[in-house]
Amino acid sequence: MALPVATQIKYWGIAAAVFLAVLWVLGDVIMPFLVGAAIAYFLDPFADRLEALGLSRVLSVVLITILGLLIFIAMALLVVPTLTSQATALIESAPELSRKLQNFVNQQFPDIADAESALRKSLIGIGDTIKERGGEMLQTILGSVSSLINVAVLFVIVPVVAFYLLLDWDRMIARIDDLLPREHAPVIRYLAREIDKTMSGFIRGMGTVCLILGTYYAVALMVVGLQFGLVVGAIAGLVTFIPYVGALVGGVLAIGLALFQFWGDWVSIGMVAGVFVIGQIVEGNFLTPKLVGNSVGLHPVWLIFALSVFGALFGFVGMLVAVPVAAAIGVLIRFAVGHYKDSQLYRGTSGHDGT
Repeated sequence: MALPVATQIKYWGIAAAVFLAVLWVLGDVIMPFLVGAAIAYFLDPFADRLEALGLSRVLSVVLITILGLLIFIAMALLVVPTLTSQATALIESAPELSRKLQNFVNQQFPDIADAESALRKSLIGIGDTIKERGGEMLQTILGSVSSLINVAVLFVIVPVVAFYLLLDWDRMIARIDDLLPREHAPVIRYLAREIDKTMSGFIRGMGTVCLILGTYYAVALMVVGLQFGLVVGAIAGLVTFIPYVGALVGGVLAIGLALFQFWGDWVSIGMVAGVFVIGQIVEGNFLTPKLVGNSVGLHPVWLIFALSVFGALFGFVGMLVAVPVAAAIGVLIRFAVGHYKDSQLYRGTSGHDGT
């Protein structure tokens, strides 16, 4: 005999409350395990493909782990020091950039930028604030990152968790499937497949797009000679998961820096702008359609809302679970809407849709 709907809602409500309570209480403690699970989820298709080629699961995971370690070591030795030095230099040069902007405004718009104007005072205030607070802010950010992701987490816990979860991923899924309530198992499996399709399309697809575009922007901007090209490329690639925002933020930042660095050299400024134009053309016509598809099911506004809410409530851990939770809620809402449109409440007693 099936449980009453009210009882089922109570049980699922308790499960959701326990999930949120765990996030709230444990916080950063479970972060390495969530990161490890996310890495295992991202890499599972690659392990499945290696198995399809005839390798065992153990050998597949070992090969993926070795490749990942090599990439991580290369990044740590080659990219991270340059990225850190450029970020520090960008903060330190911000007052100089502010002074150059002030001089430009003085030359081009003398009536606006007189000594008593609000614009001039704002520029002076921005420069002084950055000069006083820039180094302190950078140290605070680095200190916060160090407190959240310490050496043990980076080099021990996360790789170990990711390795074992990737190794046992298929067995874990089979075990979870065996524990599903038999009466609702088909529906739960259907919803799980839809959630996985949404998450895989977004996380794996957009993650790959962000990596490709971030690398392209960083390399291309450094080739054209932009002083902080690596930092700008990293920022643009990081926020590319929100359509057009990555190119907009990176483009505005890069062109703004190029105007100060290459003022008068319009060819170099045009080349910096061209980097982002080419990036958008490649992303819109090749990368996103091929790697993500057109029916991911995560609207940018819904994604930003989920990141904001979970980030505010649960910090960095909340941001890690925001995308899976947003994907799950979206699938559940579409499922509920589909059942509603098939119900008598929507169609009425006549059985037609009213069109």
